[in-house]
Amino acid sequence: RPPEDEEEEAEVGWQEKLFSQFEVDLYLNESACQTPLDWQYHEEIQKLEKAGGRKNCRIFTYTDHDRFTNLEELCQKVTDLDHEVPSYLVERMANVRRRREDRRPVEGSSLKTKIITWEPSEEFIKNNHVINTPVQTMYIMGDLGPYGKLGHREYENVLCTIKVDGNGVITVKPDFTGTKGAYRIELDGEKREVWEYTIENASAQVQPEEEEREQRVFRDLYGRHRDYLSGLVGSDFEMPLPGTLRLFMNGEIVSAQGYEYDNLYVHFFLELPNQWSSSPFQQLSGVTQTCATKTVGGDNVAYFCYPFTVDMFYTQEDEGVFSYSLPQWPILYFEVLSLDFWQRYRVEGYGSLVLPASPGVHMLTIPTWRPVELGTVAEMRRFFIGGSPELEDLTYIRIPSTFKGKHLSRFGFRTETTGSVTFRLYCLQQSKAFLENSALRQRMQSVLDRLGGFSQQSSVYNVLEAFQRARRRMQEARESLPQDLINTSASTV
Repeated sequence: RPPEDEEEEAEVGWQEKLFSQFEVDLYLNESACQTPLDWQYHEEIQKLEKAGGRKNCRIFTYTDHDRFTNLEELCQKVTDLDHEVPSYLVERMANVRRRREDRRPVEGSSLKTKIITWEPSEEFIKNNHVINTPVQTMYIMGDLGPYGKLGHREYENVLCTIKVDGNGVITVKPDFTGTKGAYRIELDGEKREVWEYTIENASAQVQPEEEEREQRVFRDLYGRHRDYLSGLVGSDFEMPLPGTLRLFMNGEIVSAQGYEYDNLYVHFFLELPNQWSSSPFQQLSGVTQTCATKTVGGDNVAYFCYPFTVDMFYTQEDEGVFSYSLPQWPILYFEVLSLDFWQRYRVEGYGSLVLPASPGVHMLTIPTWRPVELGTVAEMRRFFIGGSPELEDLTYIRIPSTFKGKHLSRFGFRTETTGSVTFRLYCLQQSKAFLENSALRQRMQSVLDRLGGFSQQSSVYNVLEAFQRARRRMQEARESLPQDLINTSASTV
């Protein structure tokens, strides 16, 4: 066939209708026209026939109002299996997506009256299960039938899909060709024909004045939306007192692994150092549920997923009084115990955790230990009747709260390493110091620096390092001077 019969180029506008040969043959027949859209296409095709016929040959389009668009969205396969059976979720989700902007608003679509729907109905859940932004779709098709035999539905192929949602986002699939080369379509037939096509953006470039005006409209729109959200949320937030830092933590005891016995549970409590406080109703201790272990990667792991919440306040000392002691962070003490069928419990391990000084999400795995006694009798007692050496004061895991001396000796205290416990901590910090201007940034940082002790430690380290450098320079200068000059100056002095 001559090459000019095999090539075609068409410039298609948004929602521009280009009829295929099949549609021309269909809508010319008045008996096939049923809907108002069919009669509209019937009139348009008659006008095209009077004007000399359609200009396109193989390239045509399906707009958002065509039946093909609705069927294409409902009949898309989830996988590439030939005998795919849609699941219950696929069937329920098939009609969820709303495609028309003139649909009535669904329940709960207005955010002015209520933000949270405590008792959602089944229709509400169905309509809000996915992003239901109204979208308009357009398909650019190709009739890849044999030469001279156009108009058969089985030879129609989708060349490009264009979608525009209610937010103005344009999706083109596949993407514009650019430098990637032409797309290929291989037909399954006797001749196995191969077609190549390219997609180019033929839209006119936006003028600088129009682009600037569009940016102003966007800024105004975003500003109004920000004010709208601020009005919904409000500004009635409880702020801590000046010089006070609020530490809010959502914690989770995730798992415990590597212990000798089964049916584990964790007992924990939080110790607040000086200058830290909490509300009288705040629980600073807790016990998890008893959890059986399962083998994961060679270790026996017990998954607790036990949540706890702690709200603490740090009150800063008077800034005029200099304190040589570095502030301390709260410490989480915990012990892991096991419970058997006869309700006998055994201590499996002790551990402690210093709360993170930085906000955010922290995943921490803490190893544990337990005290042991020498001899076989102690191990037999632990195995048969339960019970084992345990700490009377859990703060002995670190430095006991009752210890007031200078040196703490643990000589002769025998322990052995056991398993580990994994924590997930979500830490939030709130302080008025965070709201200060950039000119007062040093004052804003003082609370965090005093809490972590980093600034005092670094300042002392910097002073010592500067002193060592100055001392070395003085020694080098003294060694470079003549010996008689040093002796003369010494005698003169």
